[in-house]
Amino acid sequence: MFKAIKEIGTNAICLGITRVPDTERVIVATNEGRLYEYDLAAGQPQAIPFGEGHASSYVTSVAWTPAGVVSGGYDGKLIWWDPDTRQAARIVDEAHAKWIRRVAASPDGHLVASVADDMQIKLWEASTGRLREAFTDHQPITPHHYPSMLYAVAFSPDGKRLATGDKVGHVAVWDVDTAAKVLTVESPGMYTWDPRQRRHSIGGIRSLAFSHDGKWLAVGGIGLIENVDHLGGPARVEVFELASGKPLPELSDNKHKGLVTQMRFTPNDRWLVTAGGDHAGFVTIYDTATWKIAAQDKAHQHIHDFTANPAVDRLYTAHHGRVVAWSLEFPGG
Repeated sequence: MFKAIKEIGTNAICLGITRVPDTERVIVATNEGRLYEYDLAAGQPQAIPFGEGHASSYVTSVAWTPAGVVSGGYDGKLIWWDPDTRQAARIVDEAHAKWIRRVAASPDGHLVASVADDMQIKLWEASTGRLREAFTDHQPITPHHYPSMLYAVAFSPDGKRLATGDKVGHVAVWDVDTAAKVLTVESPGMYTWDPRQRRHSIGGIRSLAFSHDGKWLAVGGIGLIENVDHLGGPARVEVFELASGKPLPELSDNKHKGLVTQMRFTPNDRWLVTAGGDHAGFVTIYDTATWKIAAQDKAHQHIHDFTANPAVDRLYTAHHGRVVAWSLEFPGG
């Protein structure tokens, strides 16, 4: 169902990735405090650096909008970049008080959502950088009295809903226009507390995806972790009915272990594409008619993020030291 068609080695840990629409150009967020652009249509793609902005901070996430490329990092900054000059066009220095974990653009590109370890969800106007809303339903302290993290955010395909997920498995769904909470669901099986080796918690919600028909919300993370040093737990996906919050069967994969860091439904909602990993990476495709694994394969090291074209027949993955383009084919379309 899928195969790697181009692999580019990098010197950086690639933490986030976005695609320039209607092209094979991708922009990658890295641990080097920089963004890099790669044209995967080129015979030998070269790393084209963006300007300075995040300094020595990890750049954890990046999103494309018509108003510019938006990145967030551990420095708490949001930066809008001119995609032509690759220079910073707007910097919000204190967008968040703690590490920014992820940014996401609305389907129409008019809004940018950001989440961070200050447990705040923020909505920004893409064209102006103006903060439109700040809100939360996520507690700053875990049940075991340690700081929590807010890892995941995703817009629905129609742009009307926003989902957010945190370290202890709490997921909230929001009305984008009003910032009102419309649903909460819980995935406590994605949170592991280790009272012996490290006296800390690990895991959490790392990815979220809405189906196109508005029926389902997929929640990705990791199951019970036996080895906290190697993310030694099963890759885990839970799916909920959006109308009721009712959980569907849990999808747990012991063959390819680690975090599910990104997910995407195909346009017809027949397939759910997931990726992630521990030290090794994986791509797994689920058949939503049965919620069984339809295809899976290992990938080069951990996949931190992926993006896709609208048809989801091209996947672009960001790894430790690599960027990979994949071709996907689905039986029956």
